[in-house]
Amino acid sequence: MSKEGTNTANWNQPAHNRSSFQRVQQLFPTARLARGSATATDFEVAAADLSQISYTGMDRQSHTLDHFVDSTYTDAFLVLKDGVLVCEQYFNDMAPHSHHLLNSVSKSFLGMLTGIVIRDGLLDPERTVASYLPELGDSALAQSRVQDALDMTAAVRYGEDYDNAGDDFWHEAAVVGWRPQLVTSSSPRSLVDYAASLNVREHEDGEHFHYRTVLTNVVGMVVERAAGQPLQTLLQERLWQPMGPEQDATVVVDPMGFPYMGAGMSACARDLARFGELLRNDGFYNGQQIVPAAWVQQTRSGSDQLRHLFAHSDYARMIQGGHYHNQTWGDAAAGILLCVGIHGQTIHVNQNTGVVIVKLSSHPYPSDLGLFGETWRALGVLTEAL
Repeated sequence: MSKEGTNTANWNQPAHNRSSFQRVQQLFPTARLARGSATATDFEVAAADLSQISYTGMDRQSHTLDHFVDSTYTDAFLVLKDGVLVCEQYFNDMAPHSHHLLNSVSKSFLGMLTGIVIRDGLLDPERTVASYLPELGDSALAQSRVQDALDMTAAVRYGEDYDNAGDDFWHEAAVVGWRPQLVTSSSPRSLVDYAASLNVREHEDGEHFHYRTVLTNVVGMVVERAAGQPLQTLLQERLWQPMGPEQDATVVVDPMGFPYMGAGMSACARDLARFGELLRNDGFYNGQQIVPAAWVQQTRSGSDQLRHLFAHSDYARMIQGGHYHNQTWGDAAAGILLCVGIHGQTIHVNQNTGVVIVKLSSHPYPSDLGLFGETWRALGVLTEAL
């Protein structure tokens, strides 16, 4: 699709998003996470032909992996087995150095950074949000624990129906310019002001799992306040640079310069593979323990309570026996961690099989259950086949 005619009002609509997801920093203000001056970590490469691996699709017919990649708006597809890069494919004018919007895969980066800050004794996840952010003291988030926000079990009422153009998610995204048509003279001018404006609770804290992007952004605010450094500096120095990335990353920012970690990161596929390897190896990568091993293990293991809440949520069909913990999706029995974003962004990490898969996409619509279902089926078969 030509880039002509793409603007901030239509950028994430079909078919504009096929190109705009690779050039978000040209459309919106962003903060840069510099890769630093160190040499990038290298991948061992052993190319394998995976194209004819077959899986049963949503239509209950047998399809090849080639069919899956071709039919699900894939922009990049990388597969690693025990740290070795066995498949690397790019489509839709994307290349190894290309940036691509991660949408909610961004959340898992913040989740891992939070574990680092907790390990350093700077943040206590059992404390309330308002104890770190007094400006939220009159909001519905005031008495929620930081851990409630990390696990999407905090009480604040907030709708995240991507197909509803006027839902809370889009009003929050309007703060960073993603839906300019929703901005009025009384709209919040920063993400913290938006969070402070939410004053209705929909249940008790810890009572239900309900996926809400505002909770990610609140965790980011808490991390920044607790550590006493800008969030983008923490991300760059404590997580991004230690991985030895090939490229810088970027994060969309609000008018105050605060990163929109709920959905706003962009990065290249190879660097996402590095992050996947970090998760597979319990936070150890590039010769160092970057994220505390216990934090990654707890994120993957979850708990019976988290599984109970997940099983009674709208997301129960996504992962049978799954859970959501520390801003990341998990399946303890299968040894899987998933980082997932709307429009088809996925990092699939299977510790039991040693497989890491990165799929960047530009699905026409945010939450196409057919395309996501096809993805879970294909990746599940692929990780076992390797």
